[in-house]
Amino acid sequence: MNYDFITERLSRVPGDVGIYYKDLISGESFGLRDEDLFESASVIKLPIYASIMKLCSEGNADLSEVLVCQEEDKMPSCGALPFFGEKIEVSVRTLCGLMITISDNTATNLLIRRFGIDELNEQFKQIGMEKSHIERLLFDAEGSARGLENRISPKEMGELLEKIWSHSFISESVSIEMEELLLKQQINHKIPGYLDSRIQVAHKTGEDDGITNDVAIVYTERPFVLCFASNHTDVPEAERAIREISLQLAQMHS
Repeated sequence: MNYDFITERLSRVPGDVGIYYKDLISGESFGLRDEDLFESASVIKLPIYASIMKLCSEGNADLSEVLVCQEEDKMPSCGALPFFGEKIEVSVRTLCGLMITISDNTATNLLIRRFGIDELNEQFKQIGMEKSHIERLLFDAEGSARGLENRISPKEMGELLEKIWSHSFISESVSIEMEELLLKQQINHKIPGYLDSRIQVAHKTGEDDGITNDVAIVYTERPFVLCFASNHTDVPEAERAIREISLQLAQMHS
């Protein structure tokens, strides 16, 4: 397959841009800066989720464990938890669901505190992520000012998604549970944005000032993985590019 259209389209996107693509049937792949590290924004929630599922499957944690969300735990922007009462009891499973499907930042920080940054980074390595890592809580302005940032590699995200698609991540049942949750994603204006609504997309997005990311399994006739990351960019232009590239790839896979 000729990927000049990807290279050309991304050349018109300002800032730092990386992409990883893989045809899950033929195994053919393509990448631009796909092994570089990018500020992750909420895409870091996918490997956090994967790490928690691994720990629970090994008996080192329990999805039914209940955590307490206090008023001071509530974070701005995405999420549902800030709209509930002062004190909320929520299971780890529900927190994972909120973290993935509506990118709940409060749920994410509760999970990071529960499992710990060091433990999560260790689990990242154990699931094959040597570069992607977590350095701070979300909305940690002090940590950010000190240069602490959560970072992901597009290729490592793609490799994780491929394992989920092939049902080889931890076990078939764990992979299916994760896949089903990713298919319930509610933030769908990037990779799925121009696609036929009948095409399912299991994915996780991330965005912040000058950052827009999306990593996905796209279930066309020949499924493929597509992972896009951009930092220091013009967000609307970057998102137009990823929608256009996603549409062209989907048409080539149908």
